[in-house]
Amino acid sequence: MPAPSPLHLAVALDGAGWHPAAWREPDARPRELFSGRYWTGLVQEAERGLLDFVTFEDSLGPGATRLDAVLVAARVAPRTRHIGLVPTATVTHTEPFHISKAIATLDHVSTGRAGWQVRVSTDPAEAAHFGRRAAPTPAEAWQEAHDYVEVVRALWDSWEDDAEIRDAATGRFVDRDKLHRIDFEGKWFSVRGPSITPRPPQGQPLVAADFAGSADLVFVTPGEPVDFSAPHVFGDLVVFLDERPTDRKARLDELHGSPYEPQAPVFTGTPAQLADLLLEWQDAGLTGFRLRPGAIPHDLTAITRLLVPELVRRGAFRESYQADTLRGLLGLAQPANRYQAV
Repeated sequence: MPAPSPLHLAVALDGAGWHPAAWREPDARPRELFSGRYWTGLVQEAERGLLDFVTFEDSLGPGATRLDAVLVAARVAPRTRHIGLVPTATVTHTEPFHISKAIATLDHVSTGRAGWQVRVSTDPAEAAHFGRRAAPTPAEAWQEAHDYVEVVRALWDSWEDDAEIRDAATGRFVDRDKLHRIDFEGKWFSVRGPSITPRPPQGQPLVAADFAGSADLVFVTPGEPVDFSAPHVFGDLVVFLDERPTDRKARLDELHGSPYEPQAPVFTGTPAQLADLLLEWQDAGLTGFRLRPGAIPHDLTAITRLLVPELVRRGAFRESYQADTLRGLLGLAQPANRYQAV
């Protein structure tokens, strides 16, 4: 039987773990949640497992006590070398100019390993935090998100790759002819540009979302109908991994006071059983998976130290990093600059 095609793996990081009672696990470190050391350690563990990238969760919800995802990714970047860093940034109450600059900056400080997970907000309580607009309907929010992504992508291209001169003798830092106004006009935004941040090292950092459109990578719920128009389609899965994971989840449910059923499917089993499932779903057309550790750090280390070696043994996962950028890890070419003359 031929070896399976290599698959791609990512993990979603949330400070308290995914189960609401995960902070009560013996190896949890809830007092360190707001420290740079805590987040750096999690991402370094994911990098030891040769994972493609990590996503940093974020939310504008009134009950969400968390750090800013983009700033956490920037803090972690200098302490890692290969793994991609994909923070969440909500588009509904933020400006595309600011997000384009933030993700471009992350791409520069990580030397080409940045991405952006697009999220929308339709909650009136979240809108009340900002006080500038009423919460949109889901349809309006996603329509706005499509335009938002287009504006961000255009701003990333608004500097040509060789726009920077940095000529001390003449005092010229940039070639102004290679900076471009994007002049975007739409229902939601009117943005002139150009950006004030040079084009990112990847040209276009990875855009990940729950919709296809102009996204490079789409997250889906395994088993549901899938739009395969994006270059990558990742299945989302919450995982509890060890020899008796069902008992462990039941104990956490009891501590929480009710069964925990997140939006993504929940897997409870051994690393070998999870490897079987991932390869089965890969055959159905998924190119990768974002695993959400049921409890951090327990299930994160089970992914990196038990699941990954099992997949490597089966010839289904890399044995070392073979690219220097996130786009390279995912086999995506660097896009040409839309404004640059051919």
